[in-house]
Amino acid sequence: MDYRFQIARRYLLGRRDVSLISIITGISMTGVALGVAALIVVLSVMNGFYDFVRDLLVSIDPHVRVVSTDERGLANADSLLDLTGSVNHVESASPYVEGKALFLHPEEPGTQQVVIVRGVDPAALSEGREIVQQTGVGSFNVERTEDGPGIVVGRRLSQQVGVVPSRGDGDGSRVGLLSAPGIERTLTQVFGSPPVRRYEVRGLFEMQAAYDQNHVFIALDEAQRLFRMDGRVSGIDLRLSDLDRADEVKAALQGRLSPERFQVKTWYDLQQSLYDVMQLEKWGASAILLLIVVVAAFNIVGSLTMVVIEKRRDIGALQAMGVSRTNIRRIFLLEGALIGAIGTGAGLVLGLGLATLQKHFKLVSMTQAESFLINAYPVSIQFADVFVIAVVAFGLCVLAAFYPAVRASSVEPARAVHLDA
Repeated sequence: MDYRFQIARRYLLGRRDVSLISIITGISMTGVALGVAALIVVLSVMNGFYDFVRDLLVSIDPHVRVVSTDERGLANADSLLDLTGSVNHVESASPYVEGKALFLHPEEPGTQQVVIVRGVDPAALSEGREIVQQTGVGSFNVERTEDGPGIVVGRRLSQQVGVVPSRGDGDGSRVGLLSAPGIERTLTQVFGSPPVRRYEVRGLFEMQAAYDQNHVFIALDEAQRLFRMDGRVSGIDLRLSDLDRADEVKAALQGRLSPERFQVKTWYDLQQSLYDVMQLEKWGASAILLLIVVVAAFNIVGSLTMVVIEKRRDIGALQAMGVSRTNIRRIFLLEGALIGAIGTGAGLVLGLGLATLQKHFKLVSMTQAESFLINAYPVSIQFADVFVIAVVAFGLCVLAAFYPAVRASSVEPARAVHLDA
């Protein structure tokens, strides 16, 4: 074993008496361990929330969306469907229609709200049924039946306007949608009432609060009639075999499609402001919790400086025996590395252990869990984050040992022996 490592280990672990130096060193290790554990737990929880929100939104939003820049939409969607379906990693492609309309409750004339209406192919949105099932109310059924066309609304919107979904026997609330083309047509006619289209509420979905309050779903053909699209569609929604391939598919489509006629957006682009805020919160919390490790590193500076003062006679003797100043520095840098390794290792074990327990056993439940779709704090352990935390914490400990190491290497052998004589 290298003699420098043996000396560093002896200085750190070989003390038999409990002194102020050993207490400060222990506090430093504990601080590093707690800082690393706190970073791992907090980042894992924030990653869990991010993945939960992403999966929830992507269950309704596509992985990649091709949007027409023409306000009138796409006239020939079949050719675009064939083109997008031929791209690698694309599992399915379906057209959609989207626009704004006035949401009307026939029994409450004063209840009106502008909503975003999305017309979808009922067979292409199988994931949406799972989101509706989580609410336990209704089903994701927008197809036309003998009771008329169906509509699925957000749970918060249904609470605001007071509508209830059907249980399969046609007893659900009926609501109306009035589009901008319908209003324009009414204003240009001398006689006649607004052409309000009626829909039966079939189910409720629950996602982000801002999304639930202003989004509704109807069938694709009903949306085309509502917005007078005459067979046109707003764009194409793509589902991929791997969500992480969205940027790759976007780049491939941008190379094949004219940027003047089409825009290609990934799932991240569709909700970019929300995802950016969540990422900002994650790294902001990381920076704050990193201060725990920084404070522990300052303690390492103090404890190793005191070790240098206490061991100056040993340092002088080592130099007299021929040990170079560079190797003296390495001894104390190794001692800082040992403190960092022990503290970081203990923090990794503690943090990963707590995160794993929360992931599998849901030890910490969320307050007011009835207001959420989950009962306990979600956890997603990303080993890239764990690696960065471990490297930064260990690096700070080694960096903190640099000043004491330089001070130790500057000790004069004759003066050190003379002062302790």
